[in-house]
Amino acid sequence: MIVRLESSFGRTFLLVSRFEPPKSRRSWIPRALFAATVIAVMIDGYYRAISTNSIVKGDDPFYIAVLYTVSLIGILGIHELGHMIASKKHNLKISWPYFIPGIPVLGFVPTFGALIMSRGLIVNRNILFDVGISGPIAGLVVAIIVSTYGAYISPTIPSLQAHELLEKSGLMEMHSSIIMDAIITLVGKHVPNQELVMSPVLLAAWFGFLITFLNLLPAWQLDGGHIARATFGVKWHKILTYASIGILASTGYYIMALFVLMFSMRSQDVKPLDDISPLSRKRKRMFGFVIALAFLCAPLPFSILPQ
Repeated sequence: MIVRLESSFGRTFLLVSRFEPPKSRRSWIPRALFAATVIAVMIDGYYRAISTNSIVKGDDPFYIAVLYTVSLIGILGIHELGHMIASKKHNLKISWPYFIPGIPVLGFVPTFGALIMSRGLIVNRNILFDVGISGPIAGLVVAIIVSTYGAYISPTIPSLQAHELLEKSGLMEMHSSIIMDAIITLVGKHVPNQELVMSPVLLAAWFGFLITFLNLLPAWQLDGGHIARATFGVKWHKILTYASIGILASTGYYIMALFVLMFSMRSQDVKPLDDISPLSRKRKRMFGFVIALAFLCAPLPFSILPQ
């Protein structure tokens, strides 16, 4: 049996229900998905390296594809490892990461990230908060390291030739984030009258920052949603979910907005067993830090740094 402690209309309730253990899943599925994701990322990296070499001659495409794969899978893997470490610390049983392969080459992302299935019961809001925030922070650290190296090896070309060459090569001009712009500037690649050609490694970091931004949105069962649920409770979690859907739609991420909307209507949020005890003050203060990180990692259609 499970006993939950909840509050409604100013009253406190003990809700007793029968415990249904999670169904065991086949152990080969995470391995197969991981292998498929690595293959998709390698293919994507190889063809992106060829496109980059059509603008400025660079290293061997296969070598760049390996760097691209290690960088992107590393960002995603460390993100999930952060969740696993936090879960282990709080004695919460979880599954191995399920990597989700994407569609390489054809303008789509080579992976849609990864997820972990919870096989235990979250005791209180502090644990829910810790598990939610651990992944994005860990992944962001790796994304910063990858972006620094990626910016260093990314070539620059004269601005007058940049747009014409980009159109011929088929590459898209990517909206950068504040944190990526700052790193590019620190590395010394914001050169007057020069345009940076994003290397596949720097593109992997761009994906990493994008994933961090999306995950930190206070919506549904995203990491930011868990953080918001732990900080504010059910009511504000729903409000922030709809606000996040609006942000996604207004910034052009319509598929992600539709995804969050559909699944937030079908599946419930994560409920800790003790939903009465408030979040610790230290963790409450960190919520503003989480929102600030999401803004810094968001791909913006403008730059705050001088060009």
